Amino acid sequence: MTSEIEAAPKAEVPPARRGRRRRSGDKSGPDLFPQKPFKQPRHRFKPLEVVSADELEAIHDASMRVLEEIGIDFLHEDAKTWLKAAGADIKPGEDRVRMDRAMVEELVAKAPGQFTVRARNRAHDLQIGGDAIAFSCVASAPNVVDKDKGRRAGNQQDYRNFLKLSQHFNIIHCTMGYPVEPVDIHASVRHLDCLADMLRITDKVFHIYSLGRERNLDGLELTRIGYGLTHEEFVRTPSVLTVINTSSPLRLDTPMLTGLIEMAKAGQVSIVTPFTLAGAMAPVTIAGALTLQNAEALAGIAFAQLVRPGAPVVYGGFTSNVDMKSGAPAFGTPEYMKAAIAGGQLARRYNLPYRTSGVCAANTVDYQAALETTLSEWGAINGGGNLIKHAAGWLEGGLSAGFEKFITDIDLLQKLQEYLTPLDVSEDALALEAIRDVGPAGHFFGTEHTQARYKDAFYAPIVSDWRNYETWAEAGSPIAYDKANMLYKKALEAYEPPPIDPAIDEEITAFVERRKAEGGAPTDF
Repeated sequence: MTSEIEAAPKAEVPPARRGRRRRSGDKSGPDLFPQKPFKQPRHRFKPLEVVSADELEAIHDASMRVLEEIGIDFLHEDAKTWLKAAGADIKPGEDRVRMDRAMVEELVAKAPGQFTVRARNRAHDLQIGGDAIAFSCVASAPNVVDKDKGRRAGNQQDYRNFLKLSQHFNIIHCTMGYPVEPVDIHASVRHLDCLADMLRITDKVFHIYSLGRERNLDGLELTRIGYGLTHEEFVRTPSVLTVINTSSPLRLDTPMLTGLIEMAKAGQVSIVTPFTLAGAMAPVTIAGALTLQNAEALAGIAFAQLVRPGAPVVYGGFTSNVDMKSGAPAFGTPEYMKAAIAGGQLARRYNLPYRTSGVCAANTVDYQAALETTLSEWGAINGGGNLIKHAAGWLEGGLSAGFEKFITDIDLLQKLQEYLTPLDVSEDALALEAIRDVGPAGHFFGTEHTQARYKDAFYAPIVSDWRNYETWAEAGSPIAYDKANMLYKKALEAYEPPPIDPAIDEEITAFVERRKAEGGAPTDF
């Protein structure tokens, strides 16, 4: 039997197309990293709804009952004073805070539904909320891995290399934390060196950690200096973000609350994200985990509005499940996707921007990594995610940042960006004249319509190999992992540092040196 492929007419490929095919194996030149200019993708499709309106209200009501009847611990004396004055129920000498739903809903309603975050390069400013999407690279991994050196502890050189990759690729819109933790720098001054690197190596929106008041204040001041803003301008201009993780179940600890306070007072952005793993730190049912996630997120968001009404905040969802055989976190699961979509429904119910993630549990760049990351991103996009964290480079449940994984994820994100690009149905795109010219049984390779468009008619992948089997085999049968290894090194070679005002650069250096001389942030080691 003759297959459809064998029976199809063998059209002669025009010279221009043959040349493009030859270039697909090149390891240099302008086609190595085809990418569009920096621009936020937009949600074009209505977000999915994994629960009905009535079921969403059931989750909301259960969350309110958690806050009213069970309460949540606030491990910060000033925070409890604020909450008590606002009408929360707090027994003397206890940390448990109970808030009635009217109080929570009134406070949450003060938060803006969308806002703009300034970048050092104003062309990289980000809209957070509405239909805008922002992708961030991996953050906070203690280890780094690549094909050449294997898995190793995080260090400053690898940290800087991830920043360079994040700056180089336009599909990465922000850097939400240290891509890998540089443990070769002492914790007391690590934030100073890391944020100075962040300001110099990238000019995109970035993140500071809420790990004690000193680190918050240092991060806020470095951001202000780096952007050349007065103190008054800085408070009026959201310019930097932090992630506030609740200590699930039902606890906001001192460093996180300190971060919420300092960020809100400074008019900066807090992304309140419970880490609710169903079966471990949250109920084993996804509905129960979402109830806990919602209660914890709303408690933190409401408190931020007590500190400063209108403070910019983001509703964070990070609910997944664990492997009930080992207790290890699992990501990119069907449960994760459903939780991501439901999290978006909850965020929209409160008119809040939504943070979610593109993650996996894979230990290397393989089928599992591709499958779980794609499913995570699909849940994030279909859930209406506005800020998608860990979207490039995440491995091993967040314990490693992978250079090759970063590149394969860039390819995935660019494909998602193209998927979200509106379809051109103009008169020219409908191609009636080309169809008329070719007629029955012809081909379109050589038409003027094709020749004018072939270079950018379709998405050009950076990792996928479209050569036929024989050509691919002659080249040594490379796999995506091999190509990604080569590509990340080429991207580092292609990186160009963004310009920075010399006076601002000097002021950053002076601030870092002064704070180091003062001892930086306190540690217990």
